[in-house]
Amino acid sequence: MKKIKKNLLIGVGFFVILIVIIIMTKLFSPYEVTQINISNKLTSPSVHHFFGTDKFGRDIFTRIMEGGKIALYVGVLSIFIGLLVGCSLGMYSGYMGGRIDEFIMRIIDAFMSFPGILLALMMITAFGAGTTNTIIVIGIINIPHFTRLSRGETLKEKDKNYTLSAITRGAGTFWIIKNYIFPNIRGKIIIATTLSFGVSILTEASLSYLGLGVQAPYPSWGSMLRESQIYFMSSPWYALFPGVFITLTIYSSNLLGEYFREKYNSKG
Repeated sequence: MKKIKKNLLIGVGFFVILIVIIIMTKLFSPYEVTQINISNKLTSPSVHHFFGTDKFGRDIFTRIMEGGKIALYVGVLSIFIGLLVGCSLGMYSGYMGGRIDEFIMRIIDAFMSFPGILLALMMITAFGAGTTNTIIVIGIINIPHFTRLSRGETLKEKDKNYTLSAITRGAGTFWIIKNYIFPNIRGKIIIATTLSFGVSILTEASLSYLGLGVQAPYPSWGSMLRESQIYFMSSPWYALFPGVFITLTIYSSNLLGEYFREKYNSKG
């Protein structure tokens, strides 16, 4: 139990601290995200620049906080797309069964036949790079996971006595899914959401690292890693701090997933 609470404390604590620092940086930082000062390039961490400066003399701390805002923004919206569409499809498919289920799942299987990052690269190439398209693409590649999860859980619930009783009373499909199916599979969906959040942020960082995600001059942790790799030996802080924040974000997301897994599994 102590370990479970520790996971929650660390996971939530990191995101709260990150959000507070992002807000404080936005309000009080003396540096602009895109402010260039070539004469001050690649300076080491100091009182004036907590994380040093990059190859254009821009403050790395300010850019990491702005990149964090973009990462959270992309992560939340892409998960929302995957969650809304995927769970709706999965619960409807699992409950209806028959040809509807077969049709929906064959489409989902087609999507899942491609590795997630490869599918993302194909769609970004087709739709174009940028923050909005990155959100849409990551949301789309999240849909199959949520669809299969919610369908599998719905199949377990739809033949239980309380569902059959509601059908006998003449309850409609939407009403049963909303009031009987979803409340009983909500725990598994929450677990998947927290774990997928970290994966979505990693996918965004990967796309930006390849130059296909968030576009310059706006920062992304992934694009900062790409820019810093040739300076790794001479200015290691340039790559260190974006890498640390990516790692901590994914780790905290996984801790939250572990917390919810223990919480809902202990109830089951």
